[in-house]
Amino acid sequence: MEQHDIIKISKKTFLFSAAILLALMIAAGVISLALPAGSYERDAQGLILEGSYRLTGGEALPVWRWFTAPFEVLAGPDGLVIIVIIVFLFFLGAAFTVFNQSGALKYGIWVLGRKFYKRKYLLLSAVSLFFMLLGSFAGIFEESVLLAPVAVALCLSLGFDVYTGLFISLLSVSFGFSAGIFNPFTTGIAQRLAGLPVFSGAGFRILGFAVVFLMLNAFIQVYARKAAAQKAAGEFAAAPCVDDEKASRKSAAALLLTFVSLFLWVIAMSFVEGLSDYTMPVLAVLFLAGGIAAGFSAGMGGRGVLRALGGGCAGVAPGVLLILMASSVKYILSESMVMDTILYRSTALIQNAGRIPVALGIYLLVLVLDFFISSGSAKVFLIMPVISPIAQIAGLSAQTAVLAYLFGDGFSNSFYITNAVLLITLGITGASYAGWFKRIWPLQLATLAATAGLVVLACAAGY
Repeated sequence: MEQHDIIKISKKTFLFSAAILLALMIAAGVISLALPAGSYERDAQGLILEGSYRLTGGEALPVWRWFTAPFEVLAGPDGLVIIVIIVFLFFLGAAFTVFNQSGALKYGIWVLGRKFYKRKYLLLSAVSLFFMLLGSFAGIFEESVLLAPVAVALCLSLGFDVYTGLFISLLSVSFGFSAGIFNPFTTGIAQRLAGLPVFSGAGFRILGFAVVFLMLNAFIQVYARKAAAQKAAGEFAAAPCVDDEKASRKSAAALLLTFVSLFLWVIAMSFVEGLSDYTMPVLAVLFLAGGIAAGFSAGMGGRGVLRALGGGCAGVAPGVLLILMASSVKYILSESMVMDTILYRSTALIQNAGRIPVALGIYLLVLVLDFFISSGSAKVFLIMPVISPIAQIAGLSAQTAVLAYLFGDGFSNSFYITNAVLLITLGITGASYAGWFKRIWPLQLATLAATAGLVVLACAAGY
């Protein structure tokens, strides 16, 4: 894959993903017919009241609405969030197309690649650690879509492949998000709902972070060497492959300023309460403004910039339908009022077990629900009020229950095809879900086993 088509969803990727999502939509519809409708009562904050589940006698969606669900979601409870993600995707595609056509991306990658070419394997570890820290400390995940194409372009310039770039960005931020040392969107909320001091018990989560990083880094190093071996070895380019090096240098300065602004915002949101709610739209605007500045700096002119912006939007447009289809799986179950039924029956299976089975049961429950509800903050409000009393009855500490929630919530974000961020990132970098699945399933299984072991260790140690 060349750098010029980094921000474009290929026809093959789109058709494959759409086919799988269509099958999942139909499966959700079948589940809604098989299960009875039911719901929990909720308080003014939307938290589930213990023991309040009741059958409601509602009707499942008619079959024809399974296929209109991708459009109905826009008017549903998650409609505003979905619209923000779609606008974010268009701004991303537009901005990166200008960055690329202006020469900013190629020149910036050339400078970075030339500096680290002889230490490229060390660079992979450093970038992976950086992304994991972003996920674990700042709760960054959706916003990583902005950085993944850059990581991919860097890896291509260093002689690796697209998937290496995705491993050090998308996969790393997902794993860091799940380790959740100080993740405000999962750890912070979950501990508050469980009655714990926010961000308490960080020592054990740091241990989990270290274990996961070592596993991920070993995986990346082995894969990267195989990927590099399949390509002809050679010296790094002596000059950047751009038409006008001086103009590209100016536009690269705009790209650098954009990334500096992004990191300043991430730091600010860590200290100023409430800023995190606006992260996605703010970063989208920053990147769009940076792209426009890069285009004019490179002498593209107003017409050239507009043409590049339009081409970028067109390149990512197929991703909109994939996002809507992925969101419709949850919508079908929710509108048929069987989502609470799934939660009720799942928790009923674990409520009378011992500490370790309950802890692993929480892990499994969150892992299953993550397939339907990718938002970590949405799941935590749904699940913690239900599992907290179950954990207490079983003698399981609230801290371990939160740990089991974290592990169940995050790792699968980079695995389930119903996750919109995964679909967007794979699509715009030209990677297929089939290729992604084939490469990461062994790591996902190993991580599942290792983190389940950590949950058991937490139970045994009285964490």
